[in-house]
Amino acid sequence: MSTKKLTHRARKRFSQNFLTDFSILEKIAKAIAPDSIDKIIEIGPGKGALTELILNSDVELHAIEIDRDLSAYLREHFASQDNFHLHEDDVLKVDFNALLSATQPARIVGNLPYNISTPLIFHLLNYLPGIKDMLFMLQLEVVERMAAKPGSKSYGRLSVMVQYHCKVEKLFNVPPSAFSPAPKVESAIVKLTPLKRDPDSLVSSEELTNLLRQAFAQRRKTLRNNLRNIISAEELESISINPGLRPENLSLDDYVRICKHLHPLH
Repeated sequence: MSTKKLTHRARKRFSQNFLTDFSILEKIAKAIAPDSIDKIIEIGPGKGALTELILNSDVELHAIEIDRDLSAYLREHFASQDNFHLHEDDVLKVDFNALLSATQPARIVGNLPYNISTPLIFHLLNYLPGIKDMLFMLQLEVVERMAAKPGSKSYGRLSVMVQYHCKVEKLFNVPPSAFSPAPKVESAIVKLTPLKRDPDSLVSSEELTNLLRQAFAQRRKTLRNNLRNIISAEELESISINPGLRPENLSLDDYVRICKHLHPLH
């Protein structure tokens, strides 16, 4: 392993904040609990601090890094590690089908850049058959939205989509002081474990996404207004949904019921 020092200034365009608190890094590694039989995909390894702790478990690790300078450093730093594989790419453009397999589901981890965290989560939901679990550091607000319950201000499209596909567990908070440079927001670690859903509760992910986009288009308006172009108030009442409710007052099961009504299986 190379001992070359890295001098790298965090780049705003990549939303880079490097985790430097070793006690937090160890806590994350313990939460991941890598096993030698695991295949782990790390998104945004940065300077490789967490990467190094994971590699100590002899796992097969694939790291995805967009920054050329960091990629060059990681390639040299871990040159002697046969279990380290670097992919220099934009994670939003990565075809995860090439990295994932339903016969050996991978574990995905990473300190996700705040500027792409939500679109990246939606992107990864398309690849769940090949994913065992996901453990991410995200902006606390995003984690709270993922785990939010109906009726709360944080509850929205992200909450419903993630909870439809995964069990959401907020593990612990990470203060700004644990990073360099320190971000202006609090962070948190979240674990997402794909759910095996009952066939009767299955709906098309694309159809559910479209429904939620319409429902939450204007949060202050009622379902009667937001959904009027796709379902009538009478139809909503026929499936025991009150059209006078606002979108954040409906449960995940309510949205699944509307989706199944709009798109019955043939």
